[in-house]
Amino acid sequence: MIDKNRFQTVITNLKNNGNYRVFNDILRERGEYPQAIYYGPYNIKNIVNWCSNDYLGMGQHKVVLDAMHTALDQTGAGSGGTRNIGGTSHYHVALEYELAKLHNKNSALLFTSAYVANEWTLIALSKIINDIEFVSDSKNHASLIQGIRHSGAPKHVFDHNDMDSLEQTLAQVEGTPCIVFETVYSMDGYVSKAKEILELAEHYNAITYVDEVHAVGLYGDTGAGYLEKLGLQDKVDFINGTLGKAFGCQGGYIAGDDVAIDAIRSVASGFIFTTSLSPVICAGALSSIKYLKSEHGVELREQHQNRATRLKKTLRSKNINMIKNETHIVPVLVGDAKKCKQLSDKLLNDHNIYVQPINYPTVDIGTERLRFAPTPMHSNAMISDLAERLEEIL
Repeated sequence: MIDKNRFQTVITNLKNNGNYRVFNDILRERGEYPQAIYYGPYNIKNIVNWCSNDYLGMGQHKVVLDAMHTALDQTGAGSGGTRNIGGTSHYHVALEYELAKLHNKNSALLFTSAYVANEWTLIALSKIINDIEFVSDSKNHASLIQGIRHSGAPKHVFDHNDMDSLEQTLAQVEGTPCIVFETVYSMDGYVSKAKEILELAEHYNAITYVDEVHAVGLYGDTGAGYLEKLGLQDKVDFINGTLGKAFGCQGGYIAGDDVAIDAIRSVASGFIFTTSLSPVICAGALSSIKYLKSEHGVELREQHQNRATRLKKTLRSKNINMIKNETHIVPVLVGDAKKCKQLSDKLLNDHNIYVQPINYPTVDIGTERLRFAPTPMHSNAMISDLAERLEEIL
């Protein structure tokens, strides 16, 4: 029998320090994004969602939904098995082919999420390359940190975006170095020094593993990500991406060399021993990727950047303290966990504005924030209202 007091202690401590996570109950309505229905403890009301990762609204786009309806009617709901045992549909194969083309690689591999893709690919690399040593940016996502930790391989952490620190670290590696970093860091909106990192990787003959989760669909001529924008995709060994943000669906993937991907496919337990993504999801993601590669995607990306720029400019005019960056992510610094939660609650309860507080361990203590994610669907009126409400309560 469990001792409930031990579990209660964890919850009590989290609540006392302001880091207890509340999952707000919302219902997205097709055609109304970014508006949604909030099911609160005392009322049900309409809200404006300012923190969704459905960055371009593709999760409700007609081309995506039509593709999913067709696949649902054709195949049914689920995949029917693992990829090895009956769970590889034609939609899986077509999607992996499209993802490989998107990133100018000759192979790609689907996972149930980008987190799972990161974790199990890094673990698999440690099984395949027995002298691998991971060299990781200090601000890397939890999935990268956990993958490196669970791999059991030696790890080295370099200061965020600090090339002197990276080179000093690489010089200490005795085995095969693998540099692990992101292009767009989701909580600050910072961009990595990808060009300089890849130059050091070439000099030290290092493998490169790059997380593009908050960039795929949003940057580059075809929406392949920040590496495409910089013209650097061909210099990277492995690219990790998600289908659950700009592409509006669910799942994650890696793209890279065909032999390397085949080996990872063969040893990554988190890929092998789990039910594959539904073909319905794959059909939607495939349609979304193709749409965002077209001129329609170019237009949506331009609108997205326009909304982010307008929001930043409007908040600056109100002297609201933001983390400066060159991406679509708009973090407003608060610096206190309890205050951050209180501000989030006030915006939701009093002003029908939904933004989730970002506290430890997602960000460091003392850097708590409200992280806003503007989309092409956020109107000028929504932006003005948000800025006015923030000015009132901060």
